[in-house]
Amino acid sequence: MGKLLIVGTVAFDAIETPFGKTDKILGGAATFIGLAASQFKVDSGLISVVGGDFPNEYLEMLADRNIDISGVEVIKEGKTFFWSGKYDYNLNTRETLATDLNVLADFNPVVPDNYMDCDFLMLGNLHPSVQMAVINQIPNRPKLVVLDTMNFWMDNTLDELMEVLPKIDVITINDEEARQLSGEYSLVKAAQKIHKMGPQYVVIKKGENGALLFNNGDVFFAPALPLEEIFDPTGAGDTFAGGFIGYLASTHDVSFENMKRAVIYGSNFASFCVERFGTERMIDLDQEEIQKRLGQFKQLTQFEIELTH
Repeated sequence: MGKLLIVGTVAFDAIETPFGKTDKILGGAATFIGLAASQFKVDSGLISVVGGDFPNEYLEMLADRNIDISGVEVIKEGKTFFWSGKYDYNLNTRETLATDLNVLADFNPVVPDNYMDCDFLMLGNLHPSVQMAVINQIPNRPKLVVLDTMNFWMDNTLDELMEVLPKIDVITINDEEARQLSGEYSLVKAAQKIHKMGPQYVVIKKGENGALLFNNGDVFFAPALPLEEIFDPTGAGDTFAGGFIGYLASTHDVSFENMKRAVIYGSNFASFCVERFGTERMIDLDQEEIQKRLGQFKQLTQFEIELTH
């Protein structure tokens, strides 16, 4: 079983969807990634920063799930990163109402000594210079480096992002971001262009339309499970990434065949995440539910067909 290091935000979110509204709740990329990966009982640690306003019970909740939080810096006089957003009825488009970087503005990540030898590195959605700072601190390249990013960094820090891409193995982005990064509308062509930027594997998340995995001409598609209830898609992409990297770290197998399974696990976890606001569903999740829903994914994708020659 591999040692997993997760870098990203531990934050507050305030969310409004057609189905309800929240005040400040627990959010952040590293939080969602960590909660999903913890279901695999892997040795995982978080690197992040929070302010003095961040409740200790949230950190304890992460620690109770065997997530090492020694890499989470607490700046007592600072305020925690805060994001607020509003979704329209189709939940695919959202309006950002507030982004307060707070302690994240001057974040200098420090890799804990006991994760310098990590086998798996998950670079959550953050400023590319922070992602690079973590890569540069680790003496030996991990077995697998996965990076998640978004259009905000492509708009504002593209040069820094382009420097990070040759140093990673897998990129996870959504379809809109893949098109922006590559300048190609076709996702097949987009993946080909992104391969040339560095990543050997390109995972394109399509929300309620599933996810695609590309690797040098090989393509795999995982559907999304049709759900009765969708409340909040905010952490779904990060939860997908956590399920993906958590499965790979637990199996220590980074072959294309195993990555297919990891994509299914990622999609499975994301399907739970959207059923409640914030991290609520991921905190309550148990193995029985996970396995039952994996069975539904299997039924959704398995079929017998006779091919005529």
